[in-house]
Amino acid sequence: MAWGVWRIPELRLRALGDPRGNDLLELGCGAARWSIALARRGARAVGIDLSPAQLAHAVRLVRRSGRNVPLVRGDAEHLPLRDASFDTVFCDWGAMTFCDPLRTVPEAARVLRPGGRLVFATASPFRNLLQDRRTDRMGRTLRYDYFGLHRIDYGNEVNFQLTYGGWIRLFAENGLVVESLTETRPAPGAKTPYLSPSESRTARHWPVEAIWQVRKAGR
Repeated sequence: MAWGVWRIPELRLRALGDPRGNDLLELGCGAARWSIALARRGARAVGIDLSPAQLAHAVRLVRRSGRNVPLVRGDAEHLPLRDASFDTVFCDWGAMTFCDPLRTVPEAARVLRPGGRLVFATASPFRNLLQDRRTDRMGRTLRYDYFGLHRIDYGNEVNFQLTYGGWIRLFAENGLVVESLTETRPAPGAKTPYLSPSESRTARHWPVEAIWQVRKAGR
């Protein structure tokens, strides 16, 4: 299990803590590799995704693993799950990038138990400001209005982003308190299939990825 563009090992970041005996929900689970790995570590993991093709792939991997990982077809903006059902809701990019946080954050807070945690990796606002929306490439010049962030249309896909203040206000409105924000920075010369060498060098100077850890008030 590893987080984000730079594949930071969960064993090093420890964003999810000890999953044994906990109920975890993976938003936008794709092939459910995280959920399967967490089930191997003793978690009761559930994966949700909107894509039938991704879920079909997840079903095959879950069967092969021999683990009990329930899979749900659903939208992270309207979770078909009961209130206060999970100890942790998490997402490595996926749903928290492609769905509107004005809907996903309240939904995540709703299904969390008091004291539960929402953990997710997504783009940093800097990435969205540095990225040319026509070419989908980052330079070293701010191109867009920071205060205009929300729905970002790249032509072939839509992403969502808020200002840092916008994220913090949204969390607070939904009873969530920020515990940690990791702004990832690659080592010199680090490579990733998600960015060009030039973009990787840019990420040494401006954070292009954020990993949020927030907790629901209570307990």
